[in-house]
Amino acid sequence: MSSDDPHGHGGASHDPAPSAPSGPPTDWAMVRNVGLLIVLFIVVAAIVSTVSCRSTAPTAEQREAAVFLDSYNKTYQQLTAASQDAEWQVNARIVEGDDRAEKASNAAKEKLAAFQGSQEVIDTCRRLLKDEAKLDPLQARELRVILYFAGDKPAVAKELVAQRIAAETAQVKKLFGFKFMLPGADGKAKEVSTNEIDHVLREEKDLAKRQQAWETSKGVGATLKDGLADLQRLRNGTVRALGYPDYFAYMVAPFDMKTDEMIALNDATLKQLRPLFRELHTYWRHELAKRYGQPVPDLIPAHWLPNRWAQEWSELLQVPGVDLDGALKEKTPEWIVQQAERFYVSLGFEPLPKTFWEKSSLYPVPPGAGFKKNNHATAWHIDLDHDVRSLMSVEPNSEWYQTTHHELGHIYYYLSYSRPEVPCVLRDGACPAFHEGIGTMIGLAAMQPRFVKAIGLEAASGGAKPDPIQMLHKDALFYIVFAPFSSGTMLHFEHELYAKELPKAQWNQRWWELVAKYQGVAPPAPRNEEFCDAATKTHINDNPAQYYKYALANVFLIQVHDHIAREILHEDPHDTNYFGRKEVGDFLKTVLSPGATQDWRKLMKEKVGGELSADAMMRYFAPLMSWLQEQNKGRKHTLPDV
Repeated sequence: MSSDDPHGHGGASHDPAPSAPSGPPTDWAMVRNVGLLIVLFIVVAAIVSTVSCRSTAPTAEQREAAVFLDSYNKTYQQLTAASQDAEWQVNARIVEGDDRAEKASNAAKEKLAAFQGSQEVIDTCRRLLKDEAKLDPLQARELRVILYFAGDKPAVAKELVAQRIAAETAQVKKLFGFKFMLPGADGKAKEVSTNEIDHVLREEKDLAKRQQAWETSKGVGATLKDGLADLQRLRNGTVRALGYPDYFAYMVAPFDMKTDEMIALNDATLKQLRPLFRELHTYWRHELAKRYGQPVPDLIPAHWLPNRWAQEWSELLQVPGVDLDGALKEKTPEWIVQQAERFYVSLGFEPLPKTFWEKSSLYPVPPGAGFKKNNHATAWHIDLDHDVRSLMSVEPNSEWYQTTHHELGHIYYYLSYSRPEVPCVLRDGACPAFHEGIGTMIGLAAMQPRFVKAIGLEAASGGAKPDPIQMLHKDALFYIVFAPFSSGTMLHFEHELYAKELPKAQWNQRWWELVAKYQGVAPPAPRNEEFCDAATKTHINDNPAQYYKYALANVFLIQVHDHIAREILHEDPHDTNYFGRKEVGDFLKTVLSPGATQDWRKLMKEKVGGELSADAMMRYFAPLMSWLQEQNKGRKHTLPDV
């Protein structure tokens, strides 16, 4: 009883027992016994609660891990911010003959590498993980990630790490500082941007000019060959110092998979998608031969296609009623980026931080600026908190419209998990494919007819109603065509580059063998070993041995989009409108906000109801498959099985 008992007395009540009332007698002894039982229950509960609290108190191992992890995360965040900002300067402002930014970036990277790969960090993580059962599961996850970081730059290979950092920085500078030259209207060679080369491959009808542009795009490869050979040696050398068999195996590790498992997953996906890709390949061999007045080839000549690596063919097809290029050419590049932000805000996300607009580099470098920049669209999480930036060269067309939605998907993923509950070392996607998948899913949603109409771009349709089969066709020329490049050519080339240490004297031959096998494409003329066409792909130089994540991301995004359409919006997955639907934003936040704090496969099962599978993708494109089979009756298929 409390001191404020109902009688108003301090302490216990001493009132005499009341006289027996009329009616049935009261068993006061039973009442007293029940009271004693209640008191006893309260006392026992308190004891159990105390014991329980003691049993859930942090163990000595947990307390030690907490101290280490708190210190590590703080230093990691500081050094990452310095390194990322320095690397940003190298990519956003490339000045020929000025290596100050490059030196600053190398110095910042070396500091981060020395910290992450220090012997003390490695020893501490290994010691704490010996008693993993005594640790909090989140602590164990952090320690494993920290040990993974160390594997890329261990102190035991300090000299190799320094050489690798310098080699990677020099390779990026060569890649994005290269001068691409094409004849102008007067016949004299002039410097052109990669955007201008892409424009030729999208629009030019003259095959000779197309071939010239395509070959120009490959000119940078020869300048990168020796650098890539150094990186092959240095990347393998650094990770082997901590027990990884090769760099490819190291890059697979964040998926909690071994190399053979990753290759099997990608091969299985390609096999599942192959029948649809074969129909697309057959259809476009015939259509392009007709377009250019040429015999139908077994392999499609690379310069017939609108992409430098034949990795996606969507520009081959313009769908009447969805002329986004026509609508967007009236817009400014600024409108393109702002519209992408408006989309995310309509789902319930916060507007982008002011610093995003102040520090990003979003538009092409003006002529005569005196510097170049990395032309590949990227998103940056500078300080693992709210300093988020993007490096793009946005122009008002459908490709950049979709790309801005994709890159802002990365940005909003960064912001979603940048919260106190997620330790800095786990501020990443649940797996590498998730980051790519979310942004590309939003890009897909932003191209669907009802969405386009909702944001006022329907005027470009000219009143025509889009053909749903051709809408699917255009989508397939991106999502289905991309898989053989990402899960086939790129995966197998980089696997052989690192795991099999493919000699550089065989690189170009092997690259084109893989392109033929997986993509059904051939170069317009023989490409001998003076070239290094693989190295013209940005990721092989500066984001290596993980390109398969983009193909897996596409499988993931169609699966998630299918879930959103069917289970949340109750709409046809082929024609949804996410704009303004806060329930979609709420769902996405539950997928994004955990970051890398839990296993990605568990997250898939919880949020989408199953394992990663191409079933939803094949279901999505099933109407197109039937249409293509009808168009291809009597035509020979020349694409081999994989």
